[in-house]
Amino acid sequence: MLFEKGWATSPLRWLMDTLGHAQLQRMTGEPGLVAAVDQHAAALRDTIELDRETLGDYLLGFADELRNRGWTVREELDAVALRLTAICWLARELDLLADESPA
Repeated sequence: MLFEKGWATSPLRWLMDTLGHAQLQRMTGEPGLVAAVDQHAAALRDTIELDRETLGDYLLGFADELRNRGWTVREELDAVALRLTAICWLARELDLLADESPA
């Protein structure tokens, strides 16, 4: 299951460790994935403040809804996986995981 113990303590760091590193690496070889993630990142930029606290809170709410729906990671990327990848990409690009404080 994607949402294991500890995910709510530091959601951005948890997501990066659980899904983000692999997805961001995958982006290096898939231009279509880069474009899709960029679209999700743009939607987030237009919707919320892009700071550690707000992006982390957004992720917590999004993750709660995914847990309630029973969503799981699949081999083929769906809109949910793209949004999660966009969150990871933004967290990395904005250097929101630079220190050890919870995010």
